[in-house]
Amino acid sequence: MLQPWHDFYALTGAASATLVGLMFVAASVGTGVFTQERQLGLRVFLSPTVVAFGAVLATSLLGVIPLSDPRILAGLAAGIGALGLAYSVRVWRRLINGGLAAGIDHEDRVWYFAAPAAAYAVMVAAGLAIILAPAAAGALLAVAPCLLLIAGIRNAWDMTTWVLLRRKD
Repeated sequence: MLQPWHDFYALTGAASATLVGLMFVAASVGTGVFTQERQLGLRVFLSPTVVAFGAVLATSLLGVIPLSDPRILAGLAAGIGALGLAYSVRVWRRLINGGLAAGIDHEDRVWYFAAPAAAYAVMVAAGLAIILAPAAAGALLAVAPCLLLIAGIRNAWDMTTWVLLRRKD
């Protein structure tokens, strides 16, 4: 079913793996910034970006792995999406309980939380579409990693500039 998408998933998988590595570099550059007082910020902003890139990598693996049963593909795609949604809810709760929600502007709320949650929901829908509407499933499943990559790249840049500005403190 996803054979026509093989190159797309190979490309998105390579991009996400590279970006995960760059996030580790950014985190190591910012070691002086992520003090004990800022641990919540690390968990709320940096970790979800790495998780998003990981979800892109996992989805990309689904696109290139030879699976003969579409039900397995459907379950794995929906499972990745469901785990991502659960993780997004957990991060949002951590943000609210930690008192950071009031200080975050609308743009960051969209890119750090709403866009990834929407991508994970699309992934769940794609898992269902694999069984119910296979003709649309390939394109639908491709939307999620694209949205996660765009959000992740934006958030990685946002986090990197934030770290660099704080290094002078």
